[in-house]
Amino acid sequence: MDAAELKDYARQRGADLVGIASADRFASLPPEANPLSIAPECRSVIVLGRRILRGSLRGVEEGTNFGSTYGLFGFQWLEDNFLSRTTYELTLFIESHGYEGVPLFGYSPEGMPKGVPVAPDKPAPNVIVDLEFAAQAAGLGEVGLGGFFLTPEFGTRQRLAMVLTDAELEPDPVADRRLCGDCRACVDACPLGAINADDARPVGVPGHTMWVAAIDWRLCRACPNGAMVGPGRGERPDRIAAACGRACLNQLERADKCANRFEQPFRKRTPWVLDSLHRPVPPGERGYNPASAGCAKASEVGKEGG
Repeated sequence: MDAAELKDYARQRGADLVGIASADRFASLPPEANPLSIAPECRSVIVLGRRILRGSLRGVEEGTNFGSTYGLFGFQWLEDNFLSRTTYELTLFIESHGYEGVPLFGYSPEGMPKGVPVAPDKPAPNVIVDLEFAAQAAGLGEVGLGGFFLTPEFGTRQRLAMVLTDAELEPDPVADRRLCGDCRACVDACPLGAINADDARPVGVPGHTMWVAAIDWRLCRACPNGAMVGPGRGERPDRIAAACGRACLNQLERADKCANRFEQPFRKRTPWVLDSLHRPVPPGERGYNPASAGCAKASEVGKEGG
């Protein structure tokens, strides 16, 4: 089993994205976020992705359907059923070749339960691997200013999982920033002011870091503009369908930075916005900037920078 065979099998089982990072790229991570805390003999970290259907965002973009469009097909079912099946079957493939595979969901640590360390030199369970770090280390993409993981294939539209293995596989090059242009569309689209670009910090693989804005997750959890908290996933909300995430996707597509292209632009109408009390926010008020988050005409696609 080599890297090419593994990637080919992953794609056969439904993966739209697959990248490999060598274990040494995680040396900078603390034990509570490091894959070697879970699998000390790990030699390779495989990161898998399945695309979020662009159409699953349509109901949220129009403000008319959240749960049965994005909530299921873009979030919970996609992660719990479709992506988990791909991850499980790839792990079976690895173990059928005599190597151990450790499948992991890409959850966030905020609000997740912590146990008691079993020994003084071990971190408390549960260790949750830094997924965005792993995905960048595996060459799949970058973290943009607004904290979204971006890929050249789908922009913001993917869900990711990992498999740790003791198989030594050829790694992919670490990804550098080339998609996010610090346009602040995500910042301007948030009516709650939850994204603070003036308080940015470098994140990512050493030597390949990128500046990411500070995010007030408390405000994000109160956001009625498409942010969702999934069961069993801690306190960090999913923002891909939120006003900020949809503004980012719109900007990336307008700049022709997503390889998955469509006949019509994603944003066809001026986006709706609610404040924290679920009251409509008129364009131009409460920090909302329709120039950054506004609709694109078909003739404008590809003419603006992201």
